[in-house]
Amino acid sequence: MKRAFTTLAVAATLTLAYTAAQAEGCTKGAVVGGVAGHVAGGHGVAGAAAGCAIGHHEAKKKDKAASAAAANQAPAGK
Repeated sequence: MKRAFTTLAVAATLTLAYTAAQAEGCTKGAVVGGVAGHVAGGHGVAGAAAGCAIGHHEAKKKDKAASAAAANQAPAGK
């Protein structure tokens, strides 16, 4: 029983660490969405989930635009 619990705990920790690394923009979006959902009628959890998804999407768009801008500024090779 102890071994099963330890295995489950390690798996959960690794899953959370991986998810946290992939969640850029999620925290800010979740906070804003949670507050907006709460104010809009007690739907804070749904607002936080939607805000997380939107925040993550916007962060990815921002990263993509920054990468494109950096590629355009690079000097042409010979």
